[in-house]
Amino acid sequence: MLKSVRALFFCTLGLTFCAALSAHADEPIVIKFSHVVADNTPKGQGALLFKQLVEQRLEGKVKVEVYPSATLYGDANELDALRNNDVQMLAPSLAKFEQYTKQLQVFDLPFLFDDLEAVNRFQKRAKGRQLLRSMEDHNIVGLGYWHNGMKQLSATRALRVPGDAKGLSFRIQPSTVLEAQFSQVGASTQKLPFSEVFNALKSGQVQGAENPWSNIYSKKLHEVQPFISETNHGVLDYMLVSNSRFWYSIPHHIRTELEGIIDEVTYAVNKQAEADNQADRQHIIDSGRSQIISLTPEQRQAWRDAMQPVWAQFEEQIGKDVLKAAQTVNRKHRE
Repeated sequence: MLKSVRALFFCTLGLTFCAALSAHADEPIVIKFSHVVADNTPKGQGALLFKQLVEQRLEGKVKVEVYPSATLYGDANELDALRNNDVQMLAPSLAKFEQYTKQLQVFDLPFLFDDLEAVNRFQKRAKGRQLLRSMEDHNIVGLGYWHNGMKQLSATRALRVPGDAKGLSFRIQPSTVLEAQFSQVGASTQKLPFSEVFNALKSGQVQGAENPWSNIYSKKLHEVQPFISETNHGVLDYMLVSNSRFWYSIPHHIRTELEGIIDEVTYAVNKQAEADNQADRQHIIDSGRSQIISLTPEQRQAWRDAMQPVWAQFEEQIGKDVLKAAQTVNRKHRE
């Protein structure tokens, strides 16, 4: 019954899309896929693989146009563009959805997930799948989770214990959770688009950042950050999303084929992301431009203890059920 109501709801909302598709039945459906990172990142490779497979299997029916490195829309306006159907597919980091749902803030909580395998388990279970549909009231539908990797802390000074971050300014994505995270260790934050991070670090506008290895290396952040602490304190993942009205207006047989391709691409992206991060970590070591600091178990626990109060701060917004589901995916469940 609920599925029927939902289908009717989106068909009604998407009449203009349906009419457009009918009027141009012989023309391919165009999917503009915009993103803000380089082609050689996991997300960039995923977008290109999606384009390749769609045009192999749905030739003449669907055409994919990929716009990397914020060449079409940047961090600040890509979601508005999606909701207006100026683009039809994005893969923003999960932190970007805060204004549409607070539940996805769970992915920004520091030291919540022990590793990427724990993240995988959460995203595949019922609660993680439900979150993909948490923004449909805002004309955003989630199609899958794409990994980038676990985040590391980089800075102009060595960060071994939480007190080392005091007084530094860190670039963050627009996330109140991330603001609170750095506030816990006496640091300030600046919200900046990813395309501006290199220059902000180089000029000293900010002194630190948090990124997976592949982002650090692909954008050459290691060249302007002399120290990188291997904290693995959080996850930087993306949600592959589409405009809900557009997506549900696609003929069912074509949409089913697209969903199968997305599952295939998601598997490839997530497998490659970990390989890329390990390779780029080694590239950074080989460059000699930045010192990688390996924390002792005691040092990492000190960071965890310092930042963990953020969990309680956002528990009500995120939902106790979501937070509990996320905590239970670690192999050794810890409160």
